[in-house]
Amino acid sequence: MQARVQCLSHTPLVGHVDPPVCVLDEVQGVIAQAREAIAIFDPELVVLFSPDHFNGFFYDAMPPFCIGMQAHAIGDFGTPAGPFDVPQALALDCAQAVLEAGVDVAMSYSMQVDHGFSQPLDYLLGGIAVRPVIPVFINAVAAPLPTFARARALGAAVGRFIRDTGKRTLFIGSGGLSHQPPVPELATADAHIRDRLLGSGRHLPAAERAARQQRVIDAALRFVEDQSSLHPLNPAWDRAFMDTLAQGRAAELDGLSNADVSRQAGKSTHEVKTWVAAFAALSAYGGYEALDAYYRPIPEWIAGFGALAARPMAA
Repeated sequence: MQARVQCLSHTPLVGHVDPPVCVLDEVQGVIAQAREAIAIFDPELVVLFSPDHFNGFFYDAMPPFCIGMQAHAIGDFGTPAGPFDVPQALALDCAQAVLEAGVDVAMSYSMQVDHGFSQPLDYLLGGIAVRPVIPVFINAVAAPLPTFARARALGAAVGRFIRDTGKRTLFIGSGGLSHQPPVPELATADAHIRDRLLGSGRHLPAAERAARQQRVIDAALRFVEDQSSLHPLNPAWDRAFMDTLAQGRAAELDGLSNADVSRQAGKSTHEVKTWVAAFAALSAYGGYEALDAYYRPIPEWIAGFGALAARPMAA
């Protein structure tokens, strides 16, 4: 077997606002099962599709997609910090192949990333520099957003390139499902936040970062008490989305508008485009079978929390 997909929700609220112990144990069991399967698969390479939350990508130059030649995690909310093991020459060849396939993608030799990238690497592999990883950013919060169709085209182009390398590869989709935490928006930001969104937030003072993180924690605590305080979770939408990917019907998502997704499931739900890209990458290997689906709405984490794996049918 030359390829595997593991999609997993991420949340910075782990350890800050947690669900009941039975739910936490359940989620940890799902992650442990995924981690064991990945260890058996023993990937030579990881391709990680993830969004950012205005910690590394800003409106001074906001690409819809970006492939990292080098990357480092900032360690927000207590997640791991430090550099990734990025195979630079391979990442550059991947970017070139994606461009030649007709998908406009930026590249970065100093990609800064947050928990969206570091948490799945830590949970699924045991660290952020355990395996060679090509980090692929998909813009999921900074309007205007890429469409599902373009995320699928990105994933397919990446998948074809990686398939032809012959490397045993794990494709990770990080984020989602339905949720809308308090992420600032340029259109409604005051002067200070607008300046941060335009790029000065790349290196926040420690006190300001702590205050920003506390606002998210406070919002989660309110949401547990009153789920009308933020956009409600949408388990029906989440399950339907997961079924669509599991059944190999990702092309049907091309008809979803960004406005409809935001209205139905929340503005941060666009992180699921990382799942679409990961499954599109796997599709380059032919038909696939989905494995180990898990879903639970978890208000404490302001998230419809899910996991879904897949492998080529031939395996």
